[in-house]
Order: sequence, then C-alpha cells, then structure tokens
Amino acid sequence: MLEYARWKYILIALVLALGLLFALPNVFGEDPALQLAHADHSAVTAAEMHTITGFLQQQKIPFRRAYVQNGRLIVRFASVPDQLRGSDAIDAKFQKTYISAKTLVPRTPAWLRDLGLRPMPLGLDLSGGLDLLYQVDIRSAVRQILQTYTQDASRALAEAKVPVASVTNIATDGSAVPNTIQITLAPQADLAAAKRAIADPLRGLTITTSAQSGGAVIQATMPAEKIRARENYAIEQNISILRNRANQLGVSEPIVQRQGNDRIDVQLPGIQNIAEVKNLLGQTATLEFHLNDVENNALEAQQTGNVPLGDKLYTDTWDGQPVLLKREVIATGDQLTNATVGESTQGPAVNVTLDSRAGENMLRTTKANVGKPMGVVLITKHSVTREVDGKKQTHEVTTEKVINDATIDGVFSDRFQITGLTLAEAQDLAILLRSGSFVTPIIPVSENVIGPSLGAANIHMGIMALVIGMAGVLLFMAVYYKIFGLVADAVLVANVVLLTALLSMMHASLSLPGIAGIILTVGIAVDANVLIYERIREELRKGVSPQAAIRAGFEKAFSAIADSNVTTAIAGLVLWIFGTGAIRGFAVVLVLGIVTSMFTSLMGSRALVTLMYGGRRKIARLHI
Repeated sequence: MLEYARWKYILIALVLALGLLFALPNVFGEDPALQLAHADHSAVTAAEMHTITGFLQQQKIPFRRAYVQNGRLIVRFASVPDQLRGSDAIDAKFQKTYISAKTLVPRTPAWLRDLGLRPMPLGLDLSGGLDLLYQVDIRSAVRQILQTYTQDASRALAEAKVPVASVTNIATDGSAVPNTIQITLAPQADLAAAKRAIADPLRGLTITTSAQSGGAVIQATMPAEKIRARENYAIEQNISILRNRANQLGVSEPIVQRQGNDRIDVQLPGIQNIAEVKNLLGQTATLEFHLNDVENNALEAQQTGNVPLGDKLYTDTWDGQPVLLKREVIATGDQLTNATVGESTQGPAVNVTLDSRAGENMLRTTKANVGKPMGVVLITKHSVTREVDGKKQTHEVTTEKVINDATIDGVFSDRFQITGLTLAEAQDLAILLRSGSFVTPIIPVSENVIGPSLGAANIHMGIMALVIGMAGVLLFMAVYYKIFGLVADAVLVANVVLLTALLSMMHASLSLPGIAGIILTVGIAVDANVLIYERIREELRKGVSPQAAIRAGFEKAFSAIADSNVTTAIAGLVLWIFGTGAIRGFAVVLVLGIVTSMFTSLMGSRALVTLMYGGRRKIARLHI
C-alpha cells in the first residue's frame, strides 16, 4: 500500500494556490503609455488630467484610460502607434509645461494591485528602453585626492610653524596625471620638524627628501596601488550614485554596471525617451565649497585678465556678476550625507548635512571667517560632438557655475543651508545631492534607444521558443511514459507556474537569457522525472509489486537527483553572486528553477502518483 502524509498534500496544494495567485498578474500583459510630470516636480492635478485627455480626444487619438499616480499623469494606449501619436501631439502642445516619458504599464486588475501583486519586470531586450554609456573621469579622481593630501600637508606645516616656500603637485615616474606632492621648504626651515608634521596627514604616501640650494625639498608620491584604489572607488561610488538616481525615475529593475576600465553602462527598461532621464542622470555634477577673496576685485580681474595667485575667477554665477574664489576646497560633493528642501528667511533652501571630516573642516573655516562670503560651485561635465572638415569630433566641455554666494553669518559645521534658489532649483539640487554627488565627473559616451517593437519581437520569439520546447518535451513524455508521462507533464507546467511566481515575488527582471534559463529548467525538471521513472521500471523488472516499485523508485532516485541539482545550483549561485547583466539574469532563473523543480518533481509527482495508485487495492500493471 502506498501512503503519503496528509500534511504534505496540504502543503503542495497551498504552494500551488499561492503560486497561481502570484503568477496571475503576468497573464494580463502591458499597455504602451505616456508618463507626464511637471518640470518643477509639483504634482499633476485632476483638472490637468482632464485637460490632457480632452486634448487627445480633440486630436482624435484613442487612449484606454488616464489616471494620476504618485503625482504623475499616466495615459494608457491600446497600441504603440497611438502612443507615438499621443506623445508627438502632447510634446508639441505642452512641451513647456510637462516632461513626457514613453513607458509600459502593466494591465494588472485593480484587485490584484490592491493585494500588492505585480508582474515580473521585463529586461531592456524585452520591454525596450534606454541604454546609456558613461565614461568616468578617473584622472580627476586622482587629482582630487592628491589635492586633499596637499591641503592637509599645508595645514599641518602651518600649525607646526614650519616655513614653506612652495607646495605643488607634479607627475613623476612617467605618470599621466600629477601623483606627487612637492614641498619646498624655506632655507631656514627645520627638515626634521617638517617630516614629523606631515607624517600623519600623508600616511600611506612614499616620502623622499633632497637638499637644494633654495631649501630642502620633500616629495610625497602616491603608490600605484593607492592610485588604482582611488580609481576603483570613484567608479564604484559613481555606479551607486547612478543606481540611486535611476531608482528615482520609477524604472523597474534598472541595470547599472561597470564596463571595461573606466565606463559605466546604464540600462533603463520601459523608458523610451531621453529627455527626463538625461534631466536627472545627465546632471554629471559635483559640488565644491570655497571661500571668497574679499581683498581683490573680481570685476577688475575679469577686465585685466590678471587673476591673483591662489584664486580662481568665475564669470558664470547665480547673479551674473564675476566672483573670485579661493582655490582651497572646504568640502566636496562626495562628503555630503543628506540634502532636503526646506525654507529660510530668504526663501527656498537646501538643508545640507556633511560627514564628520568635512564638518570639522567647515567648522574650522567658519570660525575663522565669520562675516565673510563663501561660494558654492556646481561643476558639470558633458561631451559635445561637432563636424570638423567633414569628420565628427567629440570633446569634453566642463561648466563651473557659482550657484550660491552667501555671507557666513555664524559658526556651523556639518549642517547648514544653501539659499538663493528657486523652488524648482532647490528640488533639483536636493535630488542630485541626496542621491549622491559624483566623486568625479562622468561623461556621456553614447545613448541608444531600444524601441518597444523590437522588445515585442524578442518576447514573441522567446515565448515561441519556450512553447515549442515545452510542447516537444510534453509530447515525448506522454508517448514514452504513458500515464506517468502525463503526470510529469502536469508537474512541468506547475514548475513553470511556481518559477514565474517566484520571479514576480522577488521582482526579478526577466530578459532573453532568463527565458533561456526557464527552458533549461524545464529540461532539468523532466530529467528528474526520467530518473524516477527509470528506477520504477528497474524495480518492476526485478519482479517487485507495482506499489513497491513506485516507493522504491522515488526513494532510490532521490540521491542522484539531489547530487546533480546541488552541483548545478552551486554553479548558478556563483554566477548569481559574481555575474552582472545578462549572466546574472540567467543565473537567477536557473537557481530558482532548480528549487521549484526539486519541489515539483519529488513532492508533486509523488503526491499525484500516490493519489492514482495508492490505497489497498491490488494493481495488476503500471502504465509506464
């Protein structure tokens, strides 16, 4: 007699019911849609929604429905041509009022959305979207850290009262960028005292000394491994910042990953236009805080071209007037920990919080300069392509703008306000700072738009491959193993349902490699059933009873199934942990598929077979 615990039947039924529920949102598909938002980030109102829908009706552009979600207007269309017509018409009429983005919106019924259920997001190759490639200015990252060391060394020498003739940054050992701090001491300076003063602020640098007629010279060189560490830090930090900004776009499963030595690839599924994305991601900006030079005249420096030593002249300013700022940096964008929009006596403001090191520097600076102005510089970098002699040439353009120039009214450290901004400017700046200012500027290299029609073709081909592959497997099992083959077919379908449910629950992005992973999972799952059924046949050939053969088949096949799946799962986990992009997408599906196939092949198959052949009745033969 075959027996199977009742609680196992209940568990299987419960898992299948939950699997069907979580997989259900994927049945309804997606609609092409337009997403409209105000440039100043204010919420779209119901009245504005009626204005837009009325305009579309007037233009005889059909749409399914429109609604406001999270302050943005979503207009859903029945087809991509209608979406494109609607986008062109709205952009022509309301371009100055709204920022529009083409996207895809799931058709999930409201009752499923209320339960928090949603379909698994589709990758860039299936849903279409934007593929942006940025280059990280890693040389600038090295220059920044070297400048920080230079300031710390200069401050330490000043506090130790060691007279210095000059402090400069130079390139040594064939380096492409400055990698050495060269300190020339005054003739009467004590070299030993100078070395003691810089020992702590220049820890980790290789320090050498030499005697010259004008005074002793100290050189502190950044080792090659320290330069590489700084370059890697800049790239990894910028990846994190880009990922934070992409998340604020509401894009499902954005992919942000390193490409090569100094580039970052950003894939944004579902977004079809560049305008809004570049408005946020394209702000390749960093902030710097500098003291103003109050002893020299900025207008005179602009007219004569003679900028005082240690100063920098800025002509692009918030009020249009030139300003002279000290070159010494008080704090930079990568030292910011938070930024929020607030109010001040002067209107909208950005509340800024610095890390402890920058806070100490700000405290020291404000203590010594109460009543003096301090400038905030927003640095952006982008590439410009021009045609020269019939050939396209691309070069970098750096823009530095003084966005704020306010008087230090009191002593402060890690918390202060940036004022003199409009509400929209304050909101934009807060988003950029909150998501992180780039450690070093990034430069757009390429922008590729993948259309929704291409994604639809990929989906069609992927689904056709899955359907044909599964149909072949189901037919073979039904013909070769008869009734037991039909049991295997039911288990395979349940396996795909459970895998889809898990991907939806985890909100894991499905791409073409993921579809390949599903097809492979079907093969792995059917392989487990084949092992079980062949064991049963082997037991029948030994002359044991059908029920005993079933029991022995499941028990003896377990070790072989477990061993093969564990080894495959280990390889899949390694790809999941260390892989990126398409490789990781394949690994996620593979590992989850192994879990579901083990459950359905061992527990699901046995439950069905026990229901069919269990009980006390005598079985003459098995249809296997």
